[in-house]
Order: sequence, then structure tokens, then C-alpha cells
Amino acid sequence: MHKGRGALSNEVGRFESQSHEAVDDGWDSLEIAPAPIETTLTEDFSRTIIARNKSPDVPFDRSINPYRGCEHGCVYCFARPSHAYLGLSAGLDFETRLFFKPRAAELLIEALGKPGYRCEPIAMGTNTDPYQPAERQLGITRQILEVLNAWNHPVTIVTKGALVTRDIDLLADMASRRLATVAISITTLDRSLARTLEPRAATPERRLATVRALADAGIPTAVMAAPMIPALNDSELEAILEAARDHGAQAAGYVLLRLPYEIKDLFGDWLETHVPMRAQHVLSLVRETREGALNSSCWGERMRGNGVYADLLAQRYGLALKRLGLERGRDVWKLDTTSFRAPPKPGDQLSLF
Repeated sequence: MHKGRGALSNEVGRFESQSHEAVDDGWDSLEIAPAPIETTLTEDFSRTIIARNKSPDVPFDRSINPYRGCEHGCVYCFARPSHAYLGLSAGLDFETRLFFKPRAAELLIEALGKPGYRCEPIAMGTNTDPYQPAERQLGITRQILEVLNAWNHPVTIVTKGALVTRDIDLLADMASRRLATVAISITTLDRSLARTLEPRAATPERRLATVRALADAGIPTAVMAAPMIPALNDSELEAILEAARDHGAQAAGYVLLRLPYEIKDLFGDWLETHVPMRAQHVLSLVRETREGALNSSCWGERMRGNGVYADLLAQRYGLALKRLGLERGRDVWKLDTTSFRAPPKPGDQLSLF
């Protein structure tokens, strides 16, 4: 087990033809605590920055991810399998071998200035966290926000990172023009559980304080109780929503645990290590919500599941919203897409008005 990391293994990606495993050399080498794994940052020179999707069950059609991989180390993260496309592991590689996009702001200006670009809110934090620790030194997310602010382009953000408060000046300015909303993801209020589930993300207390700071600055703020994990943190749903409401959140959403591809094994190992007495019960309930499987990719069901347990969770969520006076979801605020102005292309004459 690597201290401060979420995954317990580093199995090769699903597209690789060879695999490897540690074998004891006869000197009890596997009993020796492994050396800490340092985080590495590598430049990603992608030629585009806006990712498009046509998924009917997500409320946006475009997103920006400044980073590939995420040091927060959330063991359940549905983005982990994307590291396989880089020839890397969804396990420890995902949270230690990170890639950043140094030309993100430049590429964004180019994309917004293309003829025919149609303005709709850009989502950030939909894959990896834009406010993970690397952002503190690289500032790529802030550079992106500066571009969006300059050209009146709306943005929605989901994060576990308290670092988002660094950008309150930009976000409050944008929010005053209906150009920004932020959702803080809170998985649990149990500090010890959070330490193993998402070891390098902000503590639950810091996240609630972040909700308060954003709301006090006039930024429309929601909480995402995500993921809800059967028999592990699902009993906290109402408490998370109430605590977020008490700290200024105006809306709330939730997502049921998903275990696609490599995540099912990573999460199974985590359960057997940290909560062995509950491991099989947790997985049994997950299968109950996915028609016997550990994941479903069906539109409309993958975020909520189906069956008795999933229906009960949805009912609890609805009743809690009504009792607490919270709006449903983080997209209740209609962002302004009419004030967007495309950046001028090189050689264009700037308008005087």
C-alpha cells in the first residue's frame, strides 16, 4: 500500500499485450513497505482543447480538461480507464503520471474564434479535476477562465479542490453576468473514510468551507453527493445535502457508483483492504442496481441505476431536496450565451464599440 495514494495496484492498461506482477524473491521482499511514488508532470501538446459529446443524459455538449490523470487519487473515479489510451495503468499511474496542456488558453482562443462557433456553456471537471494539486503551480485552469471571462463565455465547474477559491475574483465577476456556476463534490462527511477513498482531495470540512466562500461571493453553488456507494456512504446522503445547504449551497445532485472497466477490480481491492467485512455486501448491492453487473452504460441509467435500491435512493434524494429547499441538479441556473463575443483573429480590425 502506498501512503497517500488511492489505488492499491498498477495493473497494465486493458489494451496492452503484456502484464506483470510482483513475485517474492525469497527474502520477504513483498513484506517491505514500498517506496513512495513521486508525481510526474508531462506536457500534453494536444492540438484541440474542447471535447465534444452527444450523450443524451449529460447536460452539456462540450467540456475542457486541462489535465489527464488526477492526483486526488479517488479510487472510484470513472475517468481512470482513460489512462489506458496512453498505454498506462488506471491504477497508480492515473494518480501519479499526470499530463498537462500548456497551450490550453491559446487553443481555446483559437476555438472560440472559429467561424460558426456557437456559444453554449463549457463544462470543466467532467473527467479529471481542474483544481487538483498541480493547478497550484501550473495555473492552467485560471488561464482558461481568464479567456472565458474576457469573451463573455459561460462555464460550469465541478471540483473537489478547495483551490477553486483562489479564482473567486474571476468567478464572481463572471457570475455577476450569469456566466459561471460551481458544484463542489462531497462524497462523505467522515474524514477517515475520505482519507482512504480520495486521499489527496480536500477534506470534507474544507469542501464545505469552499461552498460557503463561493456562495458568499455571489457565485451560484451546488453540491454533488457523488458517488453514492451502497452500504458505505449512502446513509450520509441527507446529511451531506443538509450540511451543504447550511453552508450556502442552493442546488444539489447525486450520482450512484459506477464501476466500468478496470475500476471494478481497483475498487474491489480497496474494499477488501479497507472494509473487508462489508466488501461483498457493497458489491452485491451495486449489482442489484446494474441488473446483475457492476456497471451499465445505458443512457439515463448509468448515473442512477435501476431496481429497488436505486429507486429508494432517488426517493430519498427528492424528499431531502424538498425538505431542505434545494433545487434539483447544478444546472438550474440559466447561463447567458447571448453576450459572447468571438476573439478577433490575427489581422482583424478591433471594434471601437
